[in-house]
Amino acid sequence: METMQSILKEILAHPDFREGKEWRRRLFHPNEVVVREGEAGRSLFLLETGELRVSGRVQLEDSRRVCPGLCDLAPGEVFGELTLFDSAPRTATVTALCEATVVEIDGPALDRFLERHPQLGYRLLRSLYGVLARRLRRADRQLEGLIGWGLRARRIDRFL
Repeated sequence: METMQSILKEILAHPDFREGKEWRRRLFHPNEVVVREGEAGRSLFLLETGELRVSGRVQLEDSRRVCPGLCDLAPGEVFGELTLFDSAPRTATVTALCEATVVEIDGPALDRFLERHPQLGYRLLRSLYGVLARRLRRADRQLEGLIGWGLRARRIDRFL
């Protein structure tokens, strides 16, 4: 199966999808926020170099908040893909762990381009389904681990 990175690189190299108009390359320094949870946004991102951390916010019962790292992203990985399907706010914060180069792709421009190039659109969506399936499986494993930890911490597991 083709990788998301290879398909996006093909789209970025296409003469109908111009740098500076439909997409741009951005440099982020360590600890710099790329996107923030709750922000509006319609961009898809491809990490070219460096490493990024995806984190969320967890509200504790006494009004304290923690921001656990959900995962780290390596070169070739994408994020922000949910904004291609809806205009809901960002679901996580993404922060550079070191100097990182990110390609920011304008979502509406990508939609228009894929309408004109449906074969590329099909390949991109097919690859995106694979990305989303892997992330869903990872989230399932993390959730199962947290439930197991909670059952053991509350000593409920001995009654099961």
